[in-house]
Amino acid sequence: MGADAAVSGVSLRAQDIAEGDLFAALPGGRTHGARFAAEAVERGATAILTDAAGRAELTRVLPPDAACAVLVHADPRSVLGGVSARIYGNPSQRLKLIGITGTSGKTTTAYMVEAAMMAAGHTVGLIGTVETRVDGVARASSLTTPEAPTLQALLAVMLEQGVDVVVMEVSSHALALGRVDGAHFSLGAFTNLSQDHLDFHPTMHDYFEAKAQLFAQGSSTRAVRSVICVDDEWGRRMLDVARRGDTIAPLTVSTTDVPADWHAGPSTIGSDGSQRVQVTDAAGIAHELTVGLPGRYNVANATLAVAVAVAAGAPVTTATSAIAEVSVPGRLQRIDRGQDFLAIVDYAHKPGALEAVLATLDEQSRGRIAVVIGAGGDRDSAKRPLMGEVAARRADLVVVTDDNPRTEDPAAIRAAVLAGAHAVPDAARRPGVEIVEIGDRRAAIDSAIAWAQPGDVVLVAGKGHEAGQEIDGVKHPFDDRVVVAEALAGVLENTSGAGR
Repeated sequence: MGADAAVSGVSLRAQDIAEGDLFAALPGGRTHGARFAAEAVERGATAILTDAAGRAELTRVLPPDAACAVLVHADPRSVLGGVSARIYGNPSQRLKLIGITGTSGKTTTAYMVEAAMMAAGHTVGLIGTVETRVDGVARASSLTTPEAPTLQALLAVMLEQGVDVVVMEVSSHALALGRVDGAHFSLGAFTNLSQDHLDFHPTMHDYFEAKAQLFAQGSSTRAVRSVICVDDEWGRRMLDVARRGDTIAPLTVSTTDVPADWHAGPSTIGSDGSQRVQVTDAAGIAHELTVGLPGRYNVANATLAVAVAVAAGAPVTTATSAIAEVSVPGRLQRIDRGQDFLAIVDYAHKPGALEAVLATLDEQSRGRIAVVIGAGGDRDSAKRPLMGEVAARRADLVVVTDDNPRTEDPAAIRAAVLAGAHAVPDAARRPGVEIVEIGDRRAAIDSAIAWAQPGDVVLVAGKGHEAGQEIDGVKHPFDDRVVVAEALAGVLENTSGAGR
């Protein structure tokens, strides 16, 4: 096997290898990537990065005279980010890279920062859960944060296309698994922390520590400057982390009585759900901010976005004007077909997010509330009863259905959610709350829509922008927004001329 080779790209997947690429043959949960080295070499790989076990596998799958350099590292994933960044010319060092992390609000905040920076005259890239945009051209996202080779290649493409600012959601998985290693963050922002991903992180402390890699002294992914929302205890802990070491003082954001550099006052809610709020900046100057999305947590997202955008060089008036126009796919997205009640699709798939959405809808509606919920399979099972508990406390009708069961038994997942709902004491429930189980998600949505009367609210939660439902390992086409629209059309057709 060769000792030296010119390398022009990187891939973790043998089938994606192009001529001149490095093949990262990493150990996996079920098999070792080195087993696919022959295909990678056949497709043109000039080098392979692997570990000792992978090196041994290569002797079985590759001929001794294979024209391919081999690099062996005890933990190849730990160096893959840096290697990928170097191969692609360290693109993040020539961009203003803004990383946004936290449990909830990453997507909304990222869209708002993107809008503000574009309005300020920058060419902006967006990398996130809903989509990736390269200079305004959208492509689907399968991971909140792509694997290191894909990320570095994407940043290089953005740079080639004239992008000078990239706004990126940074998940705890990405930080823990090294997906953002090799990325140079000019700014890092923190939204909040609540229970999620405890199937991956053993405890909430571990979950927090993963997020903290974007802010911690000694971390290779530490941002040059931090902007931290201190509304919750975890945010205040993150501020302590960000303050340590020789760095630019972090900026703080608050929508509560916690003192902060940027502070949002009380909200005035419009008839359309939009909010007006006065935001005071670090110099004590007040600015009017309109937030097109309902909910106090979206005021927090918007205030954080303003602070980030201004720290990145946008004029504050430009940022506030742009943020006022932002809408986010699958985040409190209204589905309107002329019905006399409110139908909402939202991505809320964890207890804290569901609580916040239902509290917002309850505050802004005088009618009853129905919620269609489930929980994902092969993920944190501890949050399933909590989802049911939140729904039973906040809604008049709880329809428990399938989310993405993945490889688990859907009925078992529903049973855990139902158990949480039924466990809520009568005194803590919505009076007369009805709890039903309808496994088929389309039928569950149809049922909730048919239940609604004038002035009511129907919330379909959990999947938001997703366009598929994964059952028994197979992803089937399914978009809550489309299904809700079809259900509304059916109800309106059946009731036309008869009144409601």
